[in-house]
Amino acid sequence: MRFTCPRDVGRLGSDGPNPVADQRKATSVRTLSSRMSVLVPALVVAVTGSVLGRADPGASRQAAATRPAAARSELGQVPDGRPSESRGACGTGTVLSSIGGRTALQHWSLTRLAEQTVVVPVDESDVASVTAEVRAGAGGVILFGTSAPADLGSSIAALVAAAPDSIGPLVMTDEEGGVVQRMANLVGSMPSARTMGKTLKPIAIEQLAEAVGRKMAAAGVNMDLAPVLDVDGGKGPDASNPDGTRSFSAVEPVAAIDGLAFATGLERAGVVPVVKHFPGLGGSTANTDVASASTPAWLLEQRIGLVPFERAVARHIPAVMVANALVPGLSTLPASLSPAVVTGILRDRLHFSGLVLTDSLSAVAIRDAGYSVPRAAVAALRAGDDMILYDESSSTADLTSRTVGALVTAVQSGALARARLVDAVAHVLGVKRATACS
Repeated sequence: MRFTCPRDVGRLGSDGPNPVADQRKATSVRTLSSRMSVLVPALVVAVTGSVLGRADPGASRQAAATRPAAARSELGQVPDGRPSESRGACGTGTVLSSIGGRTALQHWSLTRLAEQTVVVPVDESDVASVTAEVRAGAGGVILFGTSAPADLGSSIAALVAAAPDSIGPLVMTDEEGGVVQRMANLVGSMPSARTMGKTLKPIAIEQLAEAVGRKMAAAGVNMDLAPVLDVDGGKGPDASNPDGTRSFSAVEPVAAIDGLAFATGLERAGVVPVVKHFPGLGGSTANTDVASASTPAWLLEQRIGLVPFERAVARHIPAVMVANALVPGLSTLPASLSPAVVTGILRDRLHFSGLVLTDSLSAVAIRDAGYSVPRAAVAALRAGDDMILYDESSSTADLTSRTVGALVTAVQSGALARARLVDAVAHVLGVKRATACS
């Protein structure tokens, strides 16, 4: 995701000699299995409660600002906000399963399905501004900013209460540590991943992430777009290197061990971790937020950059974010739009069965490849991604509406299979552990 880079007062100018890393490198292969055995199973998010709450019947009477009639009819609601008996009610009775859930989703309208794949961006100081999108059924909300308001928790609770049929949005942000922290004033500041990797043992990283994660969860944030599993030891993050201090290590097994310790802490706190940026941005030619970029050649990427993600999938990580860089020797498209990367490698080769999110489709790398956000969203779903991310702007409501419309039109025209859209929503609801209409 796009981020600002204020000076990281705690970061190191370069990797330099690192006795701790050298010692870890010598023992990493032998200790990898035992160190990562502490990872817990994928988070089960409750359907009820402050994160995934029931829609407020009164609020549901109001239609989404940009698509009022469609929002009501697509959600199977009559004008007073009650579920239509002819469509069936989404209650707490039927937990989504790999078979029954997909069967239930066959009865959802295209617009309702498409809404669940979009993640609406919003400044954390004004979360109420996307209430219309959440009421229409948006699958996620991503918080931007650098300092969260003291009443963020109550604001998120009110936002989630607007969601239809007890299927609240995934509320996410980038809380990595170092230069990428959105709500440190509420949850506590963390050092950069590089500093953690050089100064803390994996168990200490896990404990730190758990402490921060518990405060995130208390504020209503149930997903963290972290940790970064990229293998990188260079300067940055900046225009030429998206990683830098955001990476735990330039040694691939160490990046895996420390990054997954961070993920474990989040899971223990009740926050869904999202590892990024698949298949690895370490050594890439530029930052895709501001320019087109390529990873190292696929032959090299498989030996280095892919390793932490292989470990993460083996440990049943619940969610993966895909990069926007090209992967020479594998795909001529940005990775997030590439069937060869998302389906061929992540799904088929690594057998990942969880949730796949794009990096921001507002990135210059996506635009330079010839894609608008709505068109990129269709390409991403076709490639195998499940959720679409894009940046906040003055036209967020319009962009969200156009993106949902593009997905609906793509299915209607045959450019995107309905089965693929259903599969994507099943992955979204699988993480939420929400209920589906029968």
